[in-house]
Amino acid sequence: MIKKILIANRGAIASRIIRTCKRLGIATVAVYSEADKLSPYVSMADESYLLGGSRVDESYLNSEKIISIAKKANVDAIHPGYGFLSENAVFANQCEAEGITFIGPNSKVIKQMGDKVAARYAMQLAGVPIIPGTEQAVKSADEAISAARKIGYPVMLKAAAGGGGIGMQMVKDDAALEKAFTSNSERAKNFFGDGSMFIEKKVTHARHIEMQLLADHHGNIVHLFERECSIQRRNQKVIEEAPSPFIHKTTRQKMGEASVKAAKAINYTNAGTIEFLVDEEENFYFLEMNTRIQVEHGITEEVTGTDIVEEQIRIANGQKLAFNQSDLKLKGHAIEARIYAEDPVTFFPSPGKITTFKVPQGKQTRNELTVAENMTVTPFYDPMIGKLITKGQSRNEAIQQMNKALDDYVIEGIKSNLPMIKEIMKSVAFIAGNTPTTFVEDYYLPLTIKNKEE
Repeated sequence: MIKKILIANRGAIASRIIRTCKRLGIATVAVYSEADKLSPYVSMADESYLLGGSRVDESYLNSEKIISIAKKANVDAIHPGYGFLSENAVFANQCEAEGITFIGPNSKVIKQMGDKVAARYAMQLAGVPIIPGTEQAVKSADEAISAARKIGYPVMLKAAAGGGGIGMQMVKDDAALEKAFTSNSERAKNFFGDGSMFIEKKVTHARHIEMQLLADHHGNIVHLFERECSIQRRNQKVIEEAPSPFIHKTTRQKMGEASVKAAKAINYTNAGTIEFLVDEEENFYFLEMNTRIQVEHGITEEVTGTDIVEEQIRIANGQKLAFNQSDLKLKGHAIEARIYAEDPVTFFPSPGKITTFKVPQGKQTRNELTVAENMTVTPFYDPMIGKLITKGQSRNEAIQQMNKALDDYVIEGIKSNLPMIKEIMKSVAFIAGNTPTTFVEDYYLPLTIKNKEE
């Protein structure tokens, strides 16, 4: 049984994992960089160890140092959280080789689903609908242009080896694709160590909807329904909600069944998420699989009453799922807003010292925080300050709770995207559930221009 876990991550997710471990009586080990030595999660853990410098390659991507600390601390398992090494098959394999339980799927599955081209092929074999695109990675701009002409513009240029919007760009013609290919390929190589790209048809007026999965080592797989994650900037999510206000019950059932079928086809275990693009007629297409816990997992927990981190640990312990699909029911509605240290119009990061920091409290409000008052948001990592989650018996009630919470949220000393979140929550389009992936461009940015003119 797992008695001691090292969290190979930082910030909000590290704190989140530690809280569940404390409740379960499991000892925790935190690792931190020079920039994070005063972060709240460091003191929350039972033990903490300095990884190295502030840069990610000196700290949170230093797998050898993390394994060394894990062995020194005599841990049973490592929880990778999200980002950093969470979908790194080499790191998972290192854990396996050292006899340390990796809280996630095995390294072979991570490798298979981490390669976006291989993942598309696996889903196609499993009978899951996929977006028209290249069968193999494209290695040059000329090859990309040739593929795009066959598929038909507009297309999405994507990194084959990564996600999170890195290396992703929509292009409408040959000239734009040629210009985008080199820069995006180089960016992908810097982040993922692989500059391979692939091309997909752009699905217009799409929704980004994902299905949360849990799978044990005994062949039991369930889905925990869907999350709507369509409101994005720079191809990264800003607001998520569960359930989706767009899809109908029959579509939800079909997407859930397809997701479970996909997980069974690749012998998946632990927590994972199948992401789909859904068109206006509710046709859905496989986008990617995240072989880890998601940033937005909290809203699923709120509407299902499930602690996903606890389930991850139980599965890693070899335990069977304590419930089946028929036991899971949707209860109410939950919304998450990601609060960032960034300019609310340009979306450029706004690092600096937070001089005043007050977060809303309440029974229907949940905060997952990366920082505290008088802390400095550094330029070294994602500038997320925290995640604000509100719940209601209905979507309207969850929105009302979010508006109240946002009114009580105070961040001073740096810029934040609080004005953006407030504007979106009160917009006619959001209230109506009209939230395609182009929401920010179609509705939010025009509002900022109008407000300036007034």
